[in-house]
Amino acid sequence: MTNKTKSALFIGLLLTANVSFAELKIGFVNIPAVLEKAPQAEKAKKRLEQEFSPKDKQLVSQQKEIQNLEEKLSRDAAVMSDSERSNIEKDLISRKRDAVRSQQEFREDFNARRNDELGKIQRRIVEAVRGIAKEQNFDLLLTDGVIYASEQIDVTAQVQEKLAKMPE
Repeated sequence: MTNKTKSALFIGLLLTANVSFAELKIGFVNIPAVLEKAPQAEKAKKRLEQEFSPKDKQLVSQQKEIQNLEEKLSRDAAVMSDSERSNIEKDLISRKRDAVRSQQEFREDFNARRNDELGKIQRRIVEAVRGIAKEQNFDLLLTDGVIYASEQIDVTAQVQEKLAKMPE
């Protein structure tokens, strides 16, 4: 093949590719904006608060007890017997250890549940995006990593509407 033939073939391929791209329907979805306004996200937040509020209150109470014991020890240490002071110090160490363990377990449980809820919402969002893509015959819908998207191709509001209509 000569250079002229290669150039002509290359230009022909480019022209064909441009015609194909001109026929594509492309859109963009701002997933963080959808997630922020998703009614499912608000409901998940309320479920997590309801589920973890009692344990959180218990941890706060536990911290107050430790603080009260520390104050008692510092205030009354001079008038306590050695054995009484030693017992309070041991109790304080034990309570602090239990509090740290309880807080760690709480964080782990909360993070696991939050991730579970977030995963459910993300699956719903993907379902909504795919539904819009099929309904409106999009060839390509983009999400993260887009530097610019014109309002003409932004279907974020449509995804939010579809998500709001989806059952839990």
